[in-house]
Amino acid sequence: MKLRCLSALVITVMLFFNITAGKLYPQSFTDPGTPEELAAAMEKAMSDEQALAQTFMLGWVGAEPSPLIIDWIRDRNIGGIKIFGWNTEDTRRLAETVGSLQRLSLGGQFGLPLLVATDQEGGWIRHVKGSTSETPGNMAIGASGYPRDAYLSGYYIGKELAALGINMNFAPTVDLFTNRDSVLIGPRAFGSDPVRAGILGAAFMKGQLAAGVIPTAKHYPGHGDTDLDSHGVLPQISASFEVLWDRELVPYRILAREGLPALMSGHLAFPNTQAADVPASLSSWFLNDVLRGKIGYRGIIITDDLMMNGATTWAGSLSRAAQQALLAGNDIVMLSKTPNLWDPVWTFLVNSMRDDPEFRRRVRDACRRVLTVKFEYLRGEKKVPYIPDLAKLETELPNPEGAAFFLDLAARSVTVVKGGAVGAAAPVIPLKVENAGRVLLAGQYEDFFTLGKAAYPQAASYWYSSSRGTADFAAMARNADTVIFCLSDAGGLPFLRALEPLKKRVIVFSVLSPVYLESVPWADGAIAVYSYARESFAAGFSAILGRIPAGGRLP
Repeated sequence: MKLRCLSALVITVMLFFNITAGKLYPQSFTDPGTPEELAAAMEKAMSDEQALAQTFMLGWVGAEPSPLIIDWIRDRNIGGIKIFGWNTEDTRRLAETVGSLQRLSLGGQFGLPLLVATDQEGGWIRHVKGSTSETPGNMAIGASGYPRDAYLSGYYIGKELAALGINMNFAPTVDLFTNRDSVLIGPRAFGSDPVRAGILGAAFMKGQLAAGVIPTAKHYPGHGDTDLDSHGVLPQISASFEVLWDRELVPYRILAREGLPALMSGHLAFPNTQAADVPASLSSWFLNDVLRGKIGYRGIIITDDLMMNGATTWAGSLSRAAQQALLAGNDIVMLSKTPNLWDPVWTFLVNSMRDDPEFRRRVRDACRRVLTVKFEYLRGEKKVPYIPDLAKLETELPNPEGAAFFLDLAARSVTVVKGGAVGAAAPVIPLKVENAGRVLLAGQYEDFFTLGKAAYPQAASYWYSSSRGTADFAAMARNADTVIFCLSDAGGLPFLRALEPLKKRVIVFSVLSPVYLESVPWADGAIAVYSYARESFAAGFSAILGRIPAGGRLP
């Protein structure tokens, strides 16, 4: 009886593990066991190069997968790929590409699927274009103030990504709207309040997970307190650690407690902290001491694109930046372009694993963490399909339920900043058609004019641009009684200021960041929406007409 039980146990073990060259690893990606156990067994069975490959996430240029990215997946079995905007105009072709690359990966020795990531934050940042939804964005969620709006935004964005086979999203963005001159963050933030940003970020994260997509919060430890762009330079942020702890790090403290599975490290320097001039993405103090030690974060850490100047300039080369990123505690190094198979970024790291035991241990630890996430989220009933079902794309993109929700969100988030019926000496909002007189619409977005004409059918239109002077605009405005001016950035301010001496009724229709409204306090009325999605324009004009209540608050 004991012998029979022992034989059954041996058979079970052999079914669970593939015994090759004295090493044990799961036979199938769907084998039973905890993600941690399976990942540890598989990592031990991998060579150093196989383990290193799991820490690579690569992008490529063009709609079709390049021969190089195919080589990296087939010959190296890398851990993941990154979908950028230049890959995504045709969503059907994108789905076909994702399916073909997953087939290559699944055909590898370990049968591992790829992490397939993109930036689909909502609002302004929408790398997957084509048939996907344009949404009101994070600042609109902050203006509405409802965690359910954040949850459903994450859920419906995730549902659309899942239909395309994309299983990881670099969202939510939990940077704060701290520096009002920032052109990189602005409406990508939920707002300036760190606790609210953390609560809304956690709700967005839960919505993504409900759709089967792995959320990735960014840009740790916070990109909001600078007007510089880390794509081109390394921003220096003067905040002390005490300030960061009570401000920028609050969302991450909340998300870590809620089980955030992935996080992106930013190329940002904080000279008044222990990291000194080292970018946070390459700083062991920021990633290990603070994030893993003090905050208690347990998920994986992914670098922002290492080809950005904010990282490579400091490190001296891409190869050294990648080495330092892994040593500092990142588990995945992300590159927007595909290097050659034997590029120094690969050979330098392979040699470093051979020559430096500490680096080898760190790479293998990173590999195990990546595998744990794959076993946790890329299998089971809720997983994103490896091979997208092309027949369903037409009915799932854009998501029909999501379309109705995003319109509701846009309506809830419209903010009357000035000139509303409540508290205004001479309210100009709502402005009925019969009271508007001759209306001039001035802007830069086609949907602004389309929805504006629907609201005020007799309105004239003026499309302003940097190539046109303000004189002809002022001449046209003299014939109007009301000017509704769409303001999205500093480039529109000279045209808007040309209206001040004309003493016309001026309503500013702010899109994206509302900070530019402060430059025109003389305007009679102002509303704010937070994206240039069609739904946002529809909601804004409905609020101006008085057809919907504008309940949003400046976030």
